[in-house]
Amino acid sequence: MEINIDQTKNPEQNSPNSSHWYDNLWAAFIFFTRLPFWRLHQPPKSSYSAVVEWWPLTGWLTGGAMAATLYFGSMVMPYPIVVIATIVVRLLMTGALHEDGLADFLDGFGGGGTDRQRILAIMKDSHIGTYGVLGLILYELLLLAALFSMSPEMAALTILAADPYSKMVTSELIIMMPYARTAETAKNKTVYRKIEWKAGVCLAMQGILPMVAFLWYTGLSWEMVIFLPCLVMYFLYLLIWRRIHGYTGDCCGAVCLLVELAVYLVVCGLLAYPYA
Repeated sequence: MEINIDQTKNPEQNSPNSSHWYDNLWAAFIFFTRLPFWRLHQPPKSSYSAVVEWWPLTGWLTGGAMAATLYFGSMVMPYPIVVIATIVVRLLMTGALHEDGLADFLDGFGGGGTDRQRILAIMKDSHIGTYGVLGLILYELLLLAALFSMSPEMAALTILAADPYSKMVTSELIIMMPYARTAETAKNKTVYRKIEWKAGVCLAMQGILPMVAFLWYTGLSWEMVIFLPCLVMYFLYLLIWRRIHGYTGDCCGAVCLLVELAVYLVVCGLLAYPYA
């Protein structure tokens, strides 16, 4: 989940005096999507160190597009086709940014053993290996099965809540661990800054509000939907900390997708066994 940031088109954007209150937000939409926000405004390079603070809000955009595709598409097309089209929409919007992170994460932690430098080297390699391929296939199959097992309305509502929530939960990695590389060795030449309490409150609101609305409307067990994905994040955090003693952008992308998948699977379980 790391991309190169090209600021050479407009060097004046790197000046601290050119910074505005919306620069960090705009940088987040440029970083986490492939939509042409950069044509409208180019924030200074320093803003990209704070993109995680607005990550869940980009989930409102990608999740909203996915939910609209699934719900309204199911009115005119067979549901299996619409579910696949929904996933394709996000892949196009994000440029498979998080999926690339998941593949690199699986390759690094699957084929790198316990050697920290080897794991980081494999994750930085642009080639995908066996673990990455198999992991992506299994992930997409589980995601397809989870969405297909829900009704169009429930699936759309779950997407709206799960996308921002998973990004908010994953953002905790920035608080819990240091960056595993330096700015010079990072893929995007940027290290995410530590999240201060004001930014943390804003970050939490971005992820929690859609989830609260979802749980209130559906009446599902909030303990299961909230805490089980958090446990997934925590165990992944322990694995990452033990192996490389810090996070990378690829780790963030992988954890985000796996936490989101956990939300879908928990919702599927609650729908199938509401009294379990």
